[in-house]
Amino acid sequence: MNKRQNTILWALAGIFTLVTGVIPLSLSAAEQESSPLTLQLRSRQQTAEKSGRFHATVKTQKWDAGQVAVIVCDMWDLHHCLNATRRGAEMAPRMNDLLNHMRSQGATIVHAPSSCMDRYADHPARKRAQAIPRATNTPKDIGQWCYKIPAEENGKYPIDQSDGGEDDDLEEHKRWAAKLKAMGRNPGSPWKAQTDLLEIRDEDYVSDNGEEIWSVLEMKGIDQVMLVGVHTNMCVLGRPFGLRQMAQNGKRVVLVRDMTDTMYNPAREPYVSHFTGTDLIVEHIEKWVCPTITSDQILGGTPFRFKNDTRPHLVMVTAEREYDTNRTLPQFCLEQLGKDFRVSHVFANAEERNDLPGIEVLKDADVLLLSVRRRVLPAAQMALVRDFIESGKPVVGIRTASHPFSLNGEQPPAGYLAWESFDHDILGGNYTGHHGAGVAVSVQVSAVGSGHPLLAGVDPARLQGFGSLYKAGPLVASATPLLIGSVPGKDPEPVAWTNTSKYGGRVFYTAMGHPDDFGQAAFNQLLKNGIYWAATMVSAD
Repeated sequence: MNKRQNTILWALAGIFTLVTGVIPLSLSAAEQESSPLTLQLRSRQQTAEKSGRFHATVKTQKWDAGQVAVIVCDMWDLHHCLNATRRGAEMAPRMNDLLNHMRSQGATIVHAPSSCMDRYADHPARKRAQAIPRATNTPKDIGQWCYKIPAEENGKYPIDQSDGGEDDDLEEHKRWAAKLKAMGRNPGSPWKAQTDLLEIRDEDYVSDNGEEIWSVLEMKGIDQVMLVGVHTNMCVLGRPFGLRQMAQNGKRVVLVRDMTDTMYNPAREPYVSHFTGTDLIVEHIEKWVCPTITSDQILGGTPFRFKNDTRPHLVMVTAEREYDTNRTLPQFCLEQLGKDFRVSHVFANAEERNDLPGIEVLKDADVLLLSVRRRVLPAAQMALVRDFIESGKPVVGIRTASHPFSLNGEQPPAGYLAWESFDHDILGGNYTGHHGAGVAVSVQVSAVGSGHPLLAGVDPARLQGFGSLYKAGPLVASATPLLIGSVPGKDPEPVAWTNTSKYGGRVFYTAMGHPDDFGQAAFNQLLKNGIYWAATMVSAD
């Protein structure tokens, strides 16, 4: 909307005020004063065209709080899913703090509890929204649900929500439905208002109408929008005021990713935890719809986390061109770790081999899973790797992780750093090369490995190495060999072991990791056990 159109609409709104007594756009002190916000917008970009792998990239942007609207999507008082009701109530106090802070900085707050407008018929915030004339540039379909935007055609939707996404215990859900019915609520759609845990002030706006909300934004010249509320995979994405409509109609919209929840049932594909389901939807949004931020960027402290989300954060780093682990490991992580871990992926820069975009995520990691071969890193990136490992946190290495940051003694380019002693200092190995390829590696349990909990459920009779046998011994004194590999005519070599790094961290390493190794249930169990062991967790298996 241009300045002249905006002036005309303001004039019309003023006439409306004189006639009706409603003040649609009264300017409070908060609306007159605004503060700059420094936000870290996270999005995902493909590592290379059609690679199917994505770098998580973060860009710093300055937003004028006075030119920001925060839309609160469907934070209802009650929900047909009891767990959804519980999570909404748990998240609401933090969300209310966010709204209060943004309001105090001059932001516009729009409450959008769909199908609940009767409750607010006499509320000044509802009347303010109704009083605004329709914007002259109202998009054609802004009043409609949006199921997909063109960009999403490039990706695969990550979860199955066809059952509605309820994750309640069945018996508890029956009792909840009966309770709702006894309250006089429809068990299928019990909401009648926004939760009372979120304050609605007179200077806010209340609307569930896409045209009304669009007109509020245009009347106030707002181009920057934050979405909070539920549920990410349904209403937050699809409502007329949701992410898709805002994004495809030109608004600079972001999802506040720690102020949302999904409707996802872990009994449906991809059979991960409820919280991992949310992570997958957030990743989908960052790839195809819009960037995301977290509430701590505004409020300080740390991002909000549900109390039942106790998953450790595993960062998987792949940077090698020999064994295709940038394909096998993400699939392994989804299938084997999705119930108990929060997983972030870091891939090598396809155009610059000695670069790991997004490695900053290590600052928030609990476990490092490494599949890297002969890369040297810029000093800042190597510092992140060293800081993590030298803090004593656990490391899991696979195959080429025995020589991840080594150039075999060659001098790295200026500004880049190697870590030649990584194998000895961290993994506890002594990699000096490998035997010829093409000969299957037979695997046996070592004398000291028998009975080790890390080998639970691993049948060595069903395990062989499809890659060449690494020359990995002798191991350091602190290492415990678990599995021994052998090929005809050569000395046996350790192919899986544990260690305590020189910095005190737990370490599991396996010299296996050929693509065909992942086709063996025994190998997947071994690697899974190793990760759980390193994280001092017990697998549900």
